[in-house]
Parts: sequence; C-alpha cells; structure tokens
Amino acid sequence: MRVTSKIRILAGAPLAAAALIALGAGTASAAIPVNKPMSGKATYYNDAGFGACGTQINAGTQMLVAVSHAWWTAANPNNDPLCKGISVKVTYQGKTVTVPVRDKCPSCDRTHIDLSQPAFGRLAPLGQGVINGLTWQFVKVGFAGETVPLSEPVTASTLG
Repeated sequence: MRVTSKIRILAGAPLAAAALIALGAGTASAAIPVNKPMSGKATYYNDAGFGACGTQINAGTQMLVAVSHAWWTAANPNNDPLCKGISVKVTYQGKTVTVPVRDKCPSCDRTHIDLSQPAFGRLAPLGQGVINGLTWQFVKVGFAGETVPLSEPVTASTLG
C-alpha cells in the first residue's frame, strides 16, 4: 500500500506543477501599452543563446531588448504578442534607439528594461552601468522598420 500511495503522489506532482504554471501565466498585463511613454531605467546584458521569443540572440553584438516578465502574457513566450513585431523606443539625453523585444528580464520591474550591450552603448557609456531617468515606450514596427501608429493597446487578438 505504501508504494502505491507514493506512486500516486509522484505521478500527480507534474500535473499540479503544470496547473500552477498555467494559472500563474495569466497574472501579467493583458495588453501592451503601445505608444505610451514611461519613465524608467535601463541596464545592459550580453548573454547569448535562445531568447524568450525562441530565436537565437547575442546581446553582446545585436541590437535588442529584454523587457520585464510583467509584460509577458502567454504561457509559451514564443507565442507572446511581444514577439510579434513589438519594439521598444528608448530616449535618453537627446539620443533615441529603437530595438526589438527578443527576451524577458526576470529581475526587471515594469519600468526597467535590459538593453543589449550595443543598444545601451548608443545611449550612454557602458561603464555607467545603469541609465536612470530615461523615457521608453513600446512601438509596433512595420516591415520597412517604420513605427506603425496604433490607437489601442496591443493584445494577442489585435496581432492575429
């Protein structure tokens, strides 16, 4: 009898974990506030491998950004609206850079972004480490790289 109860507990553990993950996935924001400027801060990173959008990244050489886990809404980040043409436009001391969202920052709050090393370097010296007091916003970028104006927040249904 003891062996049977242990097997049931072990078999049920993965199902319980999957249910908790699925329930926890819905706690993020339901919509991406496109074209809504926010004040915040940026740090940089230089990791290489697969980003949260499921593509190969190299934050040491590519222009990209990782945004707070709080903005991600899909249980599978590869299918998240952030991975479907959303970029971040960052402005600091008269300099502006627009970079695609390719990764998730687990330690960032909602107004903290983690820029790739070259993106950060276009705004401030790498030795600064943290840029406080910048302005950033989510933008939708078209095929030719132009910013697409949107009047409503982006959701999974908006992107199709």
